[in-house]
Amino acid sequence: MTRLKTLYVCNSCGGQTLKWQGQCPHCREWNTLTETVQEKNVLRFSPDSMQKQVLSLSEVETEDMPRFLTGMDELDRVLGGGLVQGGVVLLGGDPGIGKSTLLLQALSRMSVHHRVLYVSGEESMQQVALRARRLSLDVARVDLLTEIRLEAIQSILAEHRPRIAIIDSIQTIYSETLQSAPGSVAQVRECAARLTRFAKTSGTCIVLVGHVTKDGALAGPRVLEHMVDTVLYFEGDTHSTFRLIRAFKNRFGAVNELGVFAMTEKGLREVGNPSALFLSHHGVRVAGTCVMVTQEGTRPLLVEIQALVDEAHAPSPRRLCVGLEQNRLAMLLAVLHRHAGIPCFDQDIFINAVGGVKITEPGADLAVMLAIVSSLKNRVLPEKTVIFGEIGLAGEVRPVQRGQERIKEAAKLGFTCAVIPKANQSRQAVKGIEIIAVERVEEAVSALF
Repeated sequence: MTRLKTLYVCNSCGGQTLKWQGQCPHCREWNTLTETVQEKNVLRFSPDSMQKQVLSLSEVETEDMPRFLTGMDELDRVLGGGLVQGGVVLLGGDPGIGKSTLLLQALSRMSVHHRVLYVSGEESMQQVALRARRLSLDVARVDLLTEIRLEAIQSILAEHRPRIAIIDSIQTIYSETLQSAPGSVAQVRECAARLTRFAKTSGTCIVLVGHVTKDGALAGPRVLEHMVDTVLYFEGDTHSTFRLIRAFKNRFGAVNELGVFAMTEKGLREVGNPSALFLSHHGVRVAGTCVMVTQEGTRPLLVEIQALVDEAHAPSPRRLCVGLEQNRLAMLLAVLHRHAGIPCFDQDIFINAVGGVKITEPGADLAVMLAIVSSLKNRVLPEKTVIFGEIGLAGEVRPVQRGQERIKEAAKLGFTCAVIPKANQSRQAVKGIEIIAVERVEEAVSALF
């Protein structure tokens, strides 16, 4: 029996090497080489058409692609208005987060108007049927296939011609033309490429479910994200009832959109007012809490920022952030000392974003800084006040995007005062909310304390 030859493939750039190395010699990334079987060069693809002429871009005939509504407004928002004909969506998330539950719910609603197919490579037909019964879903028109061979799946897709097909999951599918095991770099790349090609030529919308690594990234080669049209991540703590879907790539809509769901006994339920999740309800007003308006795609969200400043009892004070960037906290403390004259070098500082949301935009700088000052001085911020703004190293308060939308969202939820960058102040006042426009850090501190 001939011995199979192996090589090592980089998950980031796809480069190949015969020996394992800690660093990829092609892209210089560390710990990205994965062992795989060396495959023979076999022609597996044929051209889409025999048309070879070059056309001017203005001569290409175009038409608006129809969208398939999933029946779930939060999911449609993240997708940019629904699924696109011939589009390929990659949904990743931790085990048990609710990926299969969400897609089965969406298929049951779309099956009323479109022909759908659910391909399960991880569960049997009985297991999928039990989940549908537990969720009380109408799946009479949902076609189900349990198969992991790519060639068999392609033949079923070509025969039934569904409008929407779910592949759960791409790591379990394998092609008979390759010798490596399912889930390997070669198999994932090959199966995703052929399914993507089928979607483009047939018009079937395909949703691929992807596993994630312990670091939270999608398992398999990085090229998997480049092949598909949309990449969605299912986030959330399995011990919490709330789930977040975030778009990291979308060729047919905006990125960084956020959909909020709540896990219940009957599956995932949409949350119409997500700002209520990220605001704490205190019996009495306490120091160290501040409400900010962050922007997630096209949606403004109100999030409560909590700060706890306590005297340090160790040589090196602790700096801990949950839901915010820790390196940015060190910069804010330096600016606070240099330009506002408030030192915190002998204090332990803990920052938390309520509700488990992760804030990556710099618009939270001003809210974090004022929450720290509130906790340090043990003074409560004015009631019904929201704060947002970016802080520079020179102590200036810089504007953020979509400032007016943030103010209108705060006014809609009953807030009466907003501390914002002066550059975000509009000539047209927003009814019911007072605007305090500041240009520098010291102005913001003196205005509230």
